Amino acid sequence: MIRHGETDYNKNGIIQGSGINSNLNENGLLQAKLFHLAYRHIKFDKIYISELNRTYQSVFPFINDGFEYEKMHELNEINWGMMEGAMPTKVNQIHYNQMIEDWKSGFLDKCVENGESPAKLANRQKAGFEKIMKKHNENTILICMHGRALRSFLCLMLKLPLSKMEDFKHSNFCLYILKQKTETEFEILLENSIEHLW
Repeated sequence: MIRHGETDYNKNGIIQGSGINSNLNENGLLQAKLFHLAYRHIKFDKIYISELNRTYQSVFPFINDGFEYEKMHELNEINWGMMEGAMPTKVNQIHYNQMIEDWKSGFLDKCVENGESPAKLANRQKAGFEKIMKKHNENTILICMHGRALRSFLCLMLKLPLSKMEDFKHSNFCLYILKQKTETEFEILLENSIEHLW
């Protein structure tokens, strides 16, 4: 599982969410090339991405190699409502920090104005996860998604409460490797790695 490469929004600290369909910037495209160089030897049975450009562009080198891929709206980033595309300000940062603290305290139905709550995000992701898990002929897969979505998806896979989302750190083009232990259990083998970018 990887987070998409850098966009100008990331570079400037602007929240994108699912409502902004941004493209990778020059550095993000370089990150995609470096990740491909590091992991092109792996024969992925399938690649899953969100519907947003930045995930497609992040795995395009693999798609260009002929790997099968599928876009899934269930993997889209959380909708940040009124905060999407807003320039960072002290007021916005205070509002954002308060929302994160509320989620950590278990208030998972809360969201910013016109946004999506973690509870709704998790329900959406659960449906997508179930679709992926039904495909028994796919043993090695690559999933590319977004920061908040990645944190939520990890909680889902590891059966952790969503209030633990902040325990999972991420950066642009970080890599998490998970292994399936049993039919319903996974373990993390590698966490938030960016060694492929060096």
